[in-house]
Amino acid sequence: MAEKATIYKATITLADMDRNVYGDYNLTVALHPSETVERMMVRILAFCYCAAENLTFTKGLSSMEEPDLWLKHDNGTILQWIEVGQPAPDRLKKASGQAQAVRVFTYGRGMDVWWKTNGAAIRALPKVSIHYFAADELQQLCALADKTMKLSVTITETIAYVSSATENLTISLREME
Repeated sequence: MAEKATIYKATITLADMDRNVYGDYNLTVALHPSETVERMMVRILAFCYCAAENLTFTKGLSSMEEPDLWLKHDNGTILQWIEVGQPAPDRLKKASGQAQAVRVFTYGRGMDVWWKTNGAAIRALPKVSIHYFAADELQQLCALADKTMKLSVTITETIAYVSSATENLTISLREME
């Protein structure tokens, strides 16, 4: 019998000063059996950096046809295709054909090798932007992971200030060069 996803609930109070997006979000996030807590927390951060009314988590790792998150227009048009991890250039090229913009939030071990190997091909895709988070900052964020999380996230100048009832930390969103 296959393992089931672990369900996490995150209540996020968001103030994105860079984009003038403010709101309270009640997220239900499924941690796939093959997914790490770090990846799940990056998905939550990606949600915060892209927050909008129609932004939703997809089947993610359970579907090769969908990104981790997407922002769709009411008419079904994909406005943003949002990937987490180290996707292949072919996947991003396909996403570019389906969406108005493609954003990748990468992190973790092997990120430098992935970028060195695929950076030129990805840079050639005009709709794709690549962002990353530093490993030490993500480790601090992972310490906040709990089945029920209540987080306050303030984003200014691409820096996320994340607070829980007991912790305050800073995570910088960086551009791949």
